[in-house]
This record gives sequence, C-alpha cells and structure tokens, in this order.
Amino acid sequence: MKTKLLLAVFTIIAFSVISNAQTQTTETLTFDSEDREYIIYTPASYDGSVAYPLLFAFHGGGGYAADFIQIADFRSIADTANFILVYPQALGDPTDDIPGSPNWIRKNQPAFDDLTFVDALLDTIITGYNVNTTRVYATGYSLGGEFTFELGCRLNNRIAAIGVVARTMGVSAYNNCTPTHSTGVMTVLGTADYNSLYDGVIYQGIEYYKSAADMHHYWATQNNCDTNPVTTNVANTNTTDGSTVERNTWSTENGCTYVEELKVIDGGHDWPGSFGNMDIDASAEIWQFVSHYDINGIIGCITTSISDINSSLDQFKVFPNPFDQELTIELKSKQSNDFSIYNIIGEIVTSGTLNSQVNTIDLSSLGPNVYILNIENESIRLIKTK
Repeated sequence: MKTKLLLAVFTIIAFSVISNAQTQTTETLTFDSEDREYIIYTPASYDGSVAYPLLFAFHGGGGYAADFIQIADFRSIADTANFILVYPQALGDPTDDIPGSPNWIRKNQPAFDDLTFVDALLDTIITGYNVNTTRVYATGYSLGGEFTFELGCRLNNRIAAIGVVARTMGVSAYNNCTPTHSTGVMTVLGTADYNSLYDGVIYQGIEYYKSAADMHHYWATQNNCDTNPVTTNVANTNTTDGSTVERNTWSTENGCTYVEELKVIDGGHDWPGSFGNMDIDASAEIWQFVSHYDINGIIGCITTSISDINSSLDQFKVFPNPFDQELTIELKSKQSNDFSIYNIIGEIVTSGTLNSQVNTIDLSSLGPNVYILNIENESIRLIKTK
C-alpha cells in the first residue's frame, strides 16, 4: 500500500502550518500516478506541540471538497474543540452516468478502491502534522457516507468513530465489515430521503443497501449494546422545515453509548443545519459524538445507570438520567463543589456551586439533547428528554 505513495507532496496554496491564525490550504498527494487534492484546515491554537485529533469529511457523489466545506462546515467547531480537519477530493469516475463525475465508489468498476488512498493520505498528514493517531474520525454525506462506512469497517484499525449523513450501509460494506475495536457510529437519516432510502434498497430480489433498522442492529450488536434503543424527541425549534427529529441511542449495559441515530422524520437527502431540517446542526452533532471516542472505545466512559454511578464516581452521583426538567446531584462529601454543564460543541450552558450534599437543579430552560456534567474533573453524559 505504502509502495504506491510517491514521496512528493506538492502544496498548491502555500501557507505556514504553524501560525497564530487559522490555516486552510489545498494540497496535492501523488498516489497511484494520480494527483489527489485535499483541503486541510488547522485552528489557530495548533502550533505542533500537542497532538490534535483529526476528522476526515467526505463529499457526496459528483461533489467537490471546495463546495462540501461550505455545507458541512466544521471549521468553527475545530477552532473551539481543537482538531485538524481534512476534506479529500474524489477522482472523476469514467464509469458514471455522467462521465468524470467525482465518486468515492464506482458501480461499474468494483476493483477501484479509494480506501488505499485514504490510508496513504493519513500517513502523509501524520508526517506533516502532529496528529493524535488514536483519535482519527471520518464523516461523509450520501456516497461519501457510504464510503465512510467502508472506512469504519475496513480501515477500522485507524478509525476511532464515524458519522454518516443521508446514507445507510451498502451491502458490500455490511458483508465485509471486520471491526477490530468498539466503534462509535452516528447516523443522521431522513425517513423521506428518496435518494438514499431509509428502509434500504432491494431491486429484483437483490439487496443493495441495508435498512436503517438492520444497520443499527448490526452496529449495536458489534459494540455489545442493548439492541433496543432509548428514544427521545429533539425540540422542534424550526416549525417551517417540514420535519422533526428523534434521537435513538444504543448503549452497553453500563450505559456507555456506542450507536446513535438522529432520525429526521419526513426529512430528505439533506445535511441538517445547512439545508433541510433546521432543528439540529449535523456538523455539531457529529463532532460532539465522535470526539468522545478513541481507538479503544469511549474515552473514560462513565455509566448513566444510577446503580453503577453510585459505585464508579468518586465525587458524586446523579439521578434521574435521562431526566425531564430537574436533575439531582448528591455529593459524597460535605464540601461544596463547583459544577459546569456543557452542550454538544463544548460550550458551557450553565454552571454554579453545589453547597449541600443533595442538590436539585432546575434545567427546564435547556432543550432536549445530550449534555456533559463536570464536577471536580469527573464528567458524565446527561440526556435531557423534554
């Protein structure tokens, strides 16, 4: 695989990698005698002294990285969450109905496999940047989402977690999936997506795409999760977009979530937050989800089961979780402690001081979503249902 990689990497737009400002460059890797472009973005905080996580973002079929970065724009999130962002460009597909359309997977050329390119590209980026190789993630839209499943299955030794928008698993990926570790998987799927059918595709007795139900069951089983998800409704903050969102989470018996679906009821072939459903921001949701994983699974997984919380947390216990309006925090010592609650992109939504051993906090002002509670360097994932 590496023998295919030429050593020369040409920079089309030259910027200094180490700077005091955000850096976005378009670079070229010569691989398999092809000049392969990719956009790489580093936040202002990056100076090479600390290993940063990396997120690959794959455009849809017939698309271009330069356009996709405007739709699935993770740059502002990278600025606050401190990770490196890469938008690779697919090659033109001579077998497509529109010859030359950039595709990651070719229907009429099954021997073509861009997974080897991504593997080589990751090697190249690691050479030029200080990357936390245990925290490499992938996301994609439509055909790029289908390709992301391929990476999550067949490049699993290098990919910690994935987020897929507007696509279920292709049968080829499903049948050849060989994960080597517990893998975080988030999907954002529209039930009225007529380009990528929610219930899969079977044509003339041949199955081409798995249904959302079969796909989630596979990943839940693979990650030793309960195959029955916990379902919560996301606040319908935009009543004009014609859709609502349901959050389904599959967790292990100790409450660690490995599979999550944002099911967009009546949603289409969209990237929510940019177009289509506007109740959620798919980019923010995906980063919030994948960033909790490294190559070994959930980083410092804390259970959301009250019986397990009582024995595993040193400083406090929390109940109920999931919760509706109020949350009770019981400190294990009489000493007061400060607390903070963060939203999905790491912003503090509320904070305060716990002055007694049993504290009830009114969180009715927060919308239904996933949050992180932090007390004395211990954190727990909260789920607000209403």
